[in-house]
Amino acid sequence: MKKIYLDYNATTPLDPRVLDEMLPYLRDGFGNPSSIHSFGMRGKSALDRAREQAAALINANPKEIVFTSGGSESNNYAIKGVASADRRKKGNHLVTTRVEHESVLEAFRFLERDGFRVTYLGVDASGTIDLDELRDSISEETLLVSCIFANNETGTVMPIAEIARIVKEKGAVFHTDAVQAVGKVDIDMAEIPADLLTLSAHKFYGPKGAGALYIRDGINKKVGLRPLIHGGGQERGSRSGTENVPGIAGMGMASEISLREMKEDERRIRPLRDRLWESLSASIAGIRLNGDMDGLLWNTLNVFIDGVSGDSLSMALDLEGVAVSTGSACSEGKVDPSHVLLAMGLTRADASYSVRLSLGRFTRDGEIDAAAVIVPRAVERIREARGGSSAAL
Repeated sequence: MKKIYLDYNATTPLDPRVLDEMLPYLRDGFGNPSSIHSFGMRGKSALDRAREQAAALINANPKEIVFTSGGSESNNYAIKGVASADRRKKGNHLVTTRVEHESVLEAFRFLERDGFRVTYLGVDASGTIDLDELRDSISEETLLVSCIFANNETGTVMPIAEIARIVKEKGAVFHTDAVQAVGKVDIDMAEIPADLLTLSAHKFYGPKGAGALYIRDGINKKVGLRPLIHGGGQERGSRSGTENVPGIAGMGMASEISLREMKEDERRIRPLRDRLWESLSASIAGIRLNGDMDGLLWNTLNVFIDGVSGDSLSMALDLEGVAVSTGSACSEGKVDPSHVLLAMGLTRADASYSVRLSLGRFTRDGEIDAAAVIVPRAVERIREARGGSSAAL
């Protein structure tokens, strides 16, 4: 049975060209990049090149890139680093949204338990925050605002440049979790006045276990961002620990490929995504899109299907060789419905009747044609097993 992978927002396959870049550092290029001999210098050279490649992807300076183990570490470093550094100077107020990735929300909940005040901004039915509410939420005591760039569950893209400008005008530090946006959206740090931005390699065809935090030049001097991990002072003192050279080299190559091929990926994948939606909406009664198609990432669909549990549909499709998701990969296995969909106004029942389909670089036309047949067939079987739904009658 041929497998059809439609869960690219959870993780992407490793691009073969990325693997080729990593292999030498998994074999004979094993030197510690902090060592001064030739083995170490080879590793240091790989880090320097990858830093330049990752910086180019978002039009940043290489010295503004700090390598981490991935998106969750970068988010925690940005949020806790600012909060712990600036609390005594300014205040103890923080702002975020209700639709963030769990690594952001859990970091803010941790800080709440440590005495910080946190404002959680709501979103409209499309998953977008109200800019006036954002503006009104920031006070003289606000240290940090963190807002997701593109939502991992729904694909909603926030107006990040405008959000960043509002935050900067108010004098707070601004962080954005851009994990789902990098490699899909043009990001130019000369145009977006964000102070901190999170990247994760495995979301744009790189390896798991490699990520980065963009730290705008000068923000450390202004805030004194405190490291999460202490030790040997690697990453110019920002993140101690021997760097994951193979993973970082892979991230660098993935960055270079994405910068070069992102527009071509969009040109090919967007029509496939649209074709899939048109087919599903024509063949499944009681289906609707969660979000506004005009404001979504070009690879993402999050759909509600009346009377069909997202978990049941995901399992049924897996038996047919089709991989989809009920939302964030980090929340798979949880009973609670998506916090993102609840924030967008869905009831708990409707949120549980939703699934995410996300396409990518290796999705092919024939796979979309097959999925357009398999998904409605699975929906019909589930409805028949439960006696049919009103939408199907």
